Amino acid sequence: MARVKHAKAAANYIHHSKNPKAQHNAASHLRKKRDREVINVPGWEHLRETASQIKMHTLSNLDKYLEEFERKATQNGVKVHWAQDGNEMNEIVYGILDQHQVPYLVKSKSMLTEECHLNDYLEKRGIDVFDTDLGERIVQLSKETPSHIVVPAMHKTREDISELFHDTMKTEKGNLDAKYLTLAARKDLREKFMNARAALTGVNFGVAETGTVTIATNEGNADLGVNKAPVQIHCMGLEKMVPRQMDLSVFLRLLGRSATGQSITTYSSHYQRPKPGGEMHIVLVDNGRSKHLGMEDFWTALKCIRCGACMNTCPVYRSGGGHSYGYTVPGPIGSIITPARDINQYDDLPFASSLCGSCSDVCPVKIDIHGQLLKWREVIVDHGIVDKSKSIPMKMGSKVLSKPSWYRFAGSIARKVMKQFPGLVSSMVKDWTRGRELPEVPKESFRSWYIKNKKKNDK
Repeated sequence: MARVKHAKAAANYIHHSKNPKAQHNAASHLRKKRDREVINVPGWEHLRETASQIKMHTLSNLDKYLEEFERKATQNGVKVHWAQDGNEMNEIVYGILDQHQVPYLVKSKSMLTEECHLNDYLEKRGIDVFDTDLGERIVQLSKETPSHIVVPAMHKTREDISELFHDTMKTEKGNLDAKYLTLAARKDLREKFMNARAALTGVNFGVAETGTVTIATNEGNADLGVNKAPVQIHCMGLEKMVPRQMDLSVFLRLLGRSATGQSITTYSSHYQRPKPGGEMHIVLVDNGRSKHLGMEDFWTALKCIRCGACMNTCPVYRSGGGHSYGYTVPGPIGSIITPARDINQYDDLPFASSLCGSCSDVCPVKIDIHGQLLKWREVIVDHGIVDKSKSIPMKMGSKVLSKPSWYRFAGSIARKVMKQFPGLVSSMVKDWTRGRELPEVPKESFRSWYIKNKKKNDK
């Protein structure tokens, strides 16, 4: 099935979604919480710079740290697997579950497994998957994908969730009490937790020094699953590595504040070795990350710690909805990652930005997000795959802007046409004027005004 381009998908969300303001309101709320929290942290900018430098160093020496991580984890009794792509990761996970004759899997939040479509893969092979993060469970029951990497059901209202739970869990119809709905979901999953033979989690950070994986959650579902089930599996993207245990003190201070406006997530769990009588598996997944790491202009995007702050602040994301991007990681950071995976399929996403720079301002690891979005636009134009509705006007504009006399002539004609035929001009740029009014037509150009006034001042 062909992917719907962002502009069309976003327009559909804005005009036809049941609750088009839900995501905007939720994201704006998180941005405000983030701002209130970080303003009280002394040396916040120094903390960001430190995290950025740690990540730059780690990515520059990633092969060394991955080998160290594997060595330490193996010494700890962990079984380490390597997956070149999503299919290989899915095969490895299925092989572990099949070996232990696991009928179902309890899974905490993992955007990597969403990226690799693990749920569908396992369910087609007879293994049920129960997402245990509340937001993930909501979108799973809705048969949807996450719209945000931290708050996956951000696009849902309380009314939506109440109706969904009534249909799927037989909760009281019309009950909008958040505590009631949360307890209903908890009760529904409790039996699954208690009888699970295997649990899977994502990984926020892998520590090379100790072979440890660190998971940050607010619900405790990852801990309950991992500590109860005899087989634990952790799927981790290669870029999640940090060198030392002490580096976590930097990232854990940044992650909660940037993601949800908390000083720290409720649970910060560290898994280093299997339980007595149990098994611990770590699957290290590439899935395009090595290729991205080799891109001179874009490799620093792999510093991302998946906090979602850039999404919460982005006016395009908040208005158009997370699903409009057509990829697991939406928003500004997703618009950098996706062209690195497939430039032809995702050539529209770098243009889904106002380039206001707010995403770069809030990024806890100081990725130059809007700068990379602009660079991707240059690459896409150079590849000749930009839509003709954009490429032709840009070529014409380039010619006009490169010749001062042409520019002055075009400006004078534009002022006359806008003044005499405003309706015609509006129809010619209807996509732009759909949400804006044409500016008031100036009497003269700035250049003419400047020359005239300069002569007056020189007298």
